Amino acid sequence: MPKKRSGGGLTTTQQAAKFLGVAALSGAVLAGIALPAAGALGLAAKGTVEGFDEIPSNLKTPPLSQRTTILDSEGGTLATVYSRDRTVVPLKEMSPYLQDAIVAIEDSRFYEHGAVDLKGILRAANRNVQSGGTAQGASTLTQQYVKNVFVEEAGDDPDKVAEATQQTMGRKVRELKYAIQVEEELGKKKILENYLNITFFGQQAYGVEAASQRYFSKHAKDLKLEEAAMLAGLVQSPTRYDPVNDTEEATKRRNTVLRRMADVGSISQDEAAKAIETPINLKVKKPKNGCITAVSGSGFFCDYVRKTILSDPAFGKTAEERTKLWNLGGLTIKTTLSPRAQEAANEAATSKVNKDDKVAASVVAVEPGTGKILSMGQSRPYGLDQTQHETVLNLAVNNKMGGSTYGFQVGSTFKPITAAAALEKGISPAQTFDTPWKIPVPKSGFKACDGSPAGGGDWSVQNELESEKGSFDMTGALGKSINTYFALLEQKAGLCETLTMAEKVGYERGNGKPLTADPSVTLGTTESTPLAMASAYAAFANRGTFCTPIAIESITDANGKKVSVPKSTCSRAMSEKTADTVNQMLKGVVEDGTGTQAGLTDRDNAGKTGTTEQRMDAWFVGYTPNLSTAVWVGSDGGKKVPMYDINIGGQYYDKVCGGCLPGPIWRIAMTGALNASETPSFNAVDVPRAKDKEESKEKDKGGDEDKGDNDKPGADTTAGITIPPGFLGGQGGGRHDRGNGP
Repeated sequence: MPKKRSGGGLTTTQQAAKFLGVAALSGAVLAGIALPAAGALGLAAKGTVEGFDEIPSNLKTPPLSQRTTILDSEGGTLATVYSRDRTVVPLKEMSPYLQDAIVAIEDSRFYEHGAVDLKGILRAANRNVQSGGTAQGASTLTQQYVKNVFVEEAGDDPDKVAEATQQTMGRKVRELKYAIQVEEELGKKKILENYLNITFFGQQAYGVEAASQRYFSKHAKDLKLEEAAMLAGLVQSPTRYDPVNDTEEATKRRNTVLRRMADVGSISQDEAAKAIETPINLKVKKPKNGCITAVSGSGFFCDYVRKTILSDPAFGKTAEERTKLWNLGGLTIKTTLSPRAQEAANEAATSKVNKDDKVAASVVAVEPGTGKILSMGQSRPYGLDQTQHETVLNLAVNNKMGGSTYGFQVGSTFKPITAAAALEKGISPAQTFDTPWKIPVPKSGFKACDGSPAGGGDWSVQNELESEKGSFDMTGALGKSINTYFALLEQKAGLCETLTMAEKVGYERGNGKPLTADPSVTLGTTESTPLAMASAYAAFANRGTFCTPIAIESITDANGKKVSVPKSTCSRAMSEKTADTVNQMLKGVVEDGTGTQAGLTDRDNAGKTGTTEQRMDAWFVGYTPNLSTAVWVGSDGGKKVPMYDINIGGQYYDKVCGGCLPGPIWRIAMTGALNASETPSFNAVDVPRAKDKEESKEKDKGGDEDKGDNDKPGADTTAGITIPPGFLGGQGGGRHDRGNGP
């Protein structure tokens, strides 16, 4: 029996026989002879000829993973992302020195032999026998190219990569088969081009263009002789000859390549000698990969774009198809992000809230009428380094798209939605309710959309301040954010109608579940997201038409072919008159209501403040006719932080309110984003206001209903609301809602 080496494995004689067996097999295939029975060659069936049909048969244009470039709306680069840092270039865009260097060191007879170099195999086998090891291989450039294609197909799956690189006769046979096909169909120049585009050069660089940029910060076509030789030398062992980590080894290997180039006549001996005397002069460009490199704090938006491609059926019917599209890369993605608006949002989010504060801020802007997301800023930077207070949690979006589990309670910013539902039902803005600062409201007075009552017992509602009592109409109640008013208005308008309006303007829960039929929704107890709120308010700015938010304008693939992208879908949520009326009422919020610190002085603007119980969340959502922006401030960790007696952004707050922190942030974001020369106005409408108390009493006796309704304790309202005498101000047995104020 043949002897084994002490360490196990084949003897050098057996290795030589193995090489010869492969050579004989390749010769048979070259001659067009059918493969004999596997046993006749001493080859096991498994791992040899089996699985041929499963290997990609078309190696002319293999799908090479490349970098994807994400652009803003003006064509500026936001970020580059890739699973393989590669930019495919044609042979003419590669230095001739590089082409000659690769051929000289890897396969000097490349232009003379076919797919398999039989002379090379025999020479390698002989030298390996003499050396007692495997000092020299015999794979041609074509075979190496085919092997790299298999590795590329394996992607990042370690099992598939191992299978593609395993040292077995089966892999060698498959490699030989396709090397022959490639030689016949592509020709030498195309094979060399493909090889130089697919090969790994270390430092995360795949292909010569990425390698040239990584080590020398220049295009592959501009490489000098000594630079080209260094890159060619890396192919054999990118780690061992890495010039960044071991200049000495890299220099030795480069010089070996230069001498080989001179030996085969690619360059003269003098050229080689001169290049050998030249020290390696690197100009390393560090890899910039992923959304962490995004400019102007747009990492969260960049990640939103990534998740859009991975989740939207427009980019593939299955998750696997969408993942393959993203990983393959080579895409140029033009997004909706406005560089001006994004810079302003990033400045706003970080100007009033520090990255290491107990709470965080989120700012997101949407264009009314198009649904385009123009900015997405956050006070904490995008990234994974928690010591630097980085995070990948996108506070602006829902859980599916990388946001928090549930979203955040929106407080009184929901009230305009209730107002819109009431107006759509024909309730006048002059509608008044006269209440103390705290009331119980029977839950049985609220009906879900299936007609069932919203619950039993009483819902206890109170205003922010005990002084907030008396008679309010819709405009006044919005301006002062009166909870008791909106509890009664919701009852009059209908809970189902309110929920339906919320759905029409795109209000959605952060966990993606349907809205529940809970009367407290009017006070913003149902969680949502800043993006959903900005989109909902954009419907008011757009005179009642809601447009679904979008982040992508266009995509082209590596070949310049357009990829279909999802478009914004616009639908009417309310009449133009209703939207115009809400706009006029919300103008009052920023003019003389709870949002005066946010108001813009140079253009029409409107908005609404909001806080939640114990001031866990604070909001300002506002808009002009051409921009809608939502600002949220609150806890982004597992434990909610009450915003009382707290320092945020270096400033002390005895209690945070929607107008005093989110409001000024909103103002910074809007001022920076808007063009001073473009100041469109809201469509002006007359908004009926409640008359004075005496006129209201006359109306109760049967006066002109156009003068406004006045619902008081003991009054029998037109909407069927009956509040027994003495009931208001009593102790309720249901939920006690408060703090949903300005």
